[in-house]
Amino acid sequence: MLEALAEYQASATFFVLISRVERYRHLLEEVIAAGHEIGLHGVDHRRLPDFPAHEVAARTGEARDRLQEIIGQPVTWFRPPYGAQSLETWHAVVSTGLTPVLWSHSLRDWQTVPDETRHDIAVDSARPGSIMLAHDGFAGPQDGAYDGTPPDIDRGALARSLLEVYRAADLQGSSLTQALRTGSAGMKVRLTS
Repeated sequence: MLEALAEYQASATFFVLISRVERYRHLLEEVIAAGHEIGLHGVDHRRLPDFPAHEVAARTGEARDRLQEIIGQPVTWFRPPYGAQSLETWHAVVSTGLTPVLWSHSLRDWQTVPDETRHDIAVDSARPGSIMLAHDGFAGPQDGAYDGTPPDIDRGALARSLLEVYRAADLQGSSLTQALRTGSAGMKVRLTS
């Protein structure tokens, strides 16, 4: 995935789990060295609404502090696992100084779907301001979640395909902060119970 981003001179925001950062520090260092932005995805991959709001605030605040310590720079963005949040958990995350972020489109790269489906999603999303959800891995029991068998997918090839669609539409993949510097902000809140 990093090679694909470099090939297309694109940047991205990588939302990381502390459970993974602790095990794969070298990968995080590679992402940072390549110039990508780091956001927090959580302590692990458990759904926030499964916790009381005060625990969400405590867990998220501690995870933010740990991530900032590891990367040596402030962390601004937070993407809740599965995009699952309630009004209470959203407020809890905001109370830690993080800004929750969701997406406008998803490559559905956690599911087994035809490549044509992913390509169609990329084409449909190819417009300024789209936030594309793509993953560089698959959460499992070691992350506090079990989502079944990971799909067989070449994530580098998928990234190249997406970036090629964007290039054809005269768009450039960029991190959230970079996009906000050159575009306009929007807000879409998705709450679950």
